[in-house]
Amino acid sequence: MQNVKTGFGSIVKYLSTKKETDRRRIGLLVDGPNVLRKEFNVNLEEIRDVLKEYGNVKIGRVFLNQYASDKLVEAIENNGFEPIICSSDVDVRLAVEGMELVYNPTIDTIALVTRDADFKPLLSKANEHGKETIIFGVEPGFSTALRNSSDYVVILNNNQMNYYDEEEAENIKQKRFTST
Repeated sequence: MQNVKTGFGSIVKYLSTKKETDRRRIGLLVDGPNVLRKEFNVNLEEIRDVLKEYGNVKIGRVFLNQYASDKLVEAIENNGFEPIICSSDVDVRLAVEGMELVYNPTIDTIALVTRDADFKPLLSKANEHGKETIIFGVEPGFSTALRNSSDYVVILNNNQMNYYDEEEAENIKQKRFTST
């Protein structure tokens, strides 16, 4: 059995070893109705784990419409996210919350999980205000406009994650045009 250290001093010492410098403070917003569908098989736990490697997820919210099942809400909570149930347009509520993150000084990276081009203005405003942006885009139907508006792009397709590299995409385009 492992020894358990007790006392205020040992706890302060332990927590001080956990301080990490230069880690990004991330606000994660998930467009639930657009990406949490059986056909996409999006795994929120994996997304969170990927982001944890990069920084600290300070805010994690999943936006759902009023038709979301109790099981889905419970699963979201069990994964450490805050479910936001919207009685009106989910996209509007997510965009408003996203703008709050743009002006939040404790957040330096905004991550979105969506396929929807409606959030391009949010990404543009975040970039304009010096926030780093990460988009987890779901295929099929991932918006090219979103892909081109974000600092980092991760594509979710058939339960696999791939990153989008602009240079690699340009090379593929060049090969396509020169080989015809």
